[in-house]
Amino acid sequence: MANSVAFTKRNPWLWVPTLYFFEGIPYFLVNQISVLMFAKMGVPNGQMAFFTSLIYLPWTIKPFWSPFVDIIKTKRWWILAMQALMSVAFIVLTIFLPHPSAEQVAAGTTPMSLFTFTLIMFAFAAFASATHDIAADGFYMLALSQKNQSAFVGIRSTFYRLANIFGNGVIVAVAGILELKTNNIPLSWQLTLAGSSVLVTLLTVYHLFAIPKVPADVPHIDESAQGSKAKAIVKEFGRSFATYFTKPGVLLAIVFMLLYRLPEAFLLKMCTPFLVAARDAGGLGMQTAEVGIAYGTIGVIFLTVGGILGGLWASRKGLRDSIWLMAACMTLPCLSFVYLAIVQPTSLVWISVAIAIEQFGYGFGFTAYMLYMMYFSEGEFKTSHYAICTAFMALSMMIPGMFAGFLQEWLGYRGFFWMVIVCCIAPIIVTMVARKKIDPEYGRK
Repeated sequence: MANSVAFTKRNPWLWVPTLYFFEGIPYFLVNQISVLMFAKMGVPNGQMAFFTSLIYLPWTIKPFWSPFVDIIKTKRWWILAMQALMSVAFIVLTIFLPHPSAEQVAAGTTPMSLFTFTLIMFAFAAFASATHDIAADGFYMLALSQKNQSAFVGIRSTFYRLANIFGNGVIVAVAGILELKTNNIPLSWQLTLAGSSVLVTLLTVYHLFAIPKVPADVPHIDESAQGSKAKAIVKEFGRSFATYFTKPGVLLAIVFMLLYRLPEAFLLKMCTPFLVAARDAGGLGMQTAEVGIAYGTIGVIFLTVGGILGGLWASRKGLRDSIWLMAACMTLPCLSFVYLAIVQPTSLVWISVAIAIEQFGYGFGFTAYMLYMMYFSEGEFKTSHYAICTAFMALSMMIPGMFAGFLQEWLGYRGFFWMVIVCCIAPIIVTMVARKKIDPEYGRK
């Protein structure tokens, strides 16, 4: 089977950076930039948060179809096919993006039902993006030697973070500039999505030639033995699930994964609507371009720095000895949004400082979460069990996000952010209990 695949030797620098940059673009467009777009279109926070959180579902359930990426076709085929589907989805989304009236936008009364087809296209892109993630990570391990895998792991992470900066920074800033130039919010976002569609389409065409063909990248079954092989894979897939849910301490692990990020899950869904909401509605009244600078660029940079320093700290202290500090960094900086809601500063500098503090704390504290998932995944089915952990990670963001908008409408922004502070009790409790079960040496160099 391997001999039927033509081998193409290609420098990893030609495809690893662009592959992981591409991987980040649809994720941030679907899960974060869409929130700001709908908020600017005048969709009420309750409806906006509920439906945009539902779009997170594909990343929650992707472990259920990940084995079929191994069974059917090559990883390279899946990568290119999913990129092509995402390109089509964003082009169609751009063409048919609704234009609510200026009165609806100004009053914040645009019904989410107006964007039903838009949500369908976002959901379609989300399923393609989640499948692309599976294929890209698998292809990375097949196409590179162990030495190159280690050498490029930092490169792939860097370009994924650059996609975050590009999405939440550059794309949002462009939308803001177009809003000021056209004085037409729906048109400005349509033009922004058009530019994003062109970008992902060009990257897809580039990857058609840049991503190599490798002998190891073959389907795990051939047509002559498809039935028996598929049955064996399904059996092993079922066993991987069964062994996960019979692991010692699995209930505690699931509770930890669901609650450790609870404050941030609420905060993340409402922070950009808060930044652009009118000041008399409790928001900061920022321009879209300012959000791109403060949250999408400065915030993401400090998020990245926090994650890097968190990793260095954990490698010295180990997970057990560092988890308390990381839990504190995950929760206490949420007070910066309480400050913003009470004071409602107008200075972009002070707003950026508050966002930087919160994002740095989140990046630093999130390291413990990632290490805990790796720790709990140790064993025979390490890869499958880690994939299940990432499903719980996605669920921990999806469920609170679904209700964040309704809670904000009920409590107001100031009351909502105080509620986020109360939610900090949850990660403190689960950290206290989970810490006792962690191997003291895990995570040290």
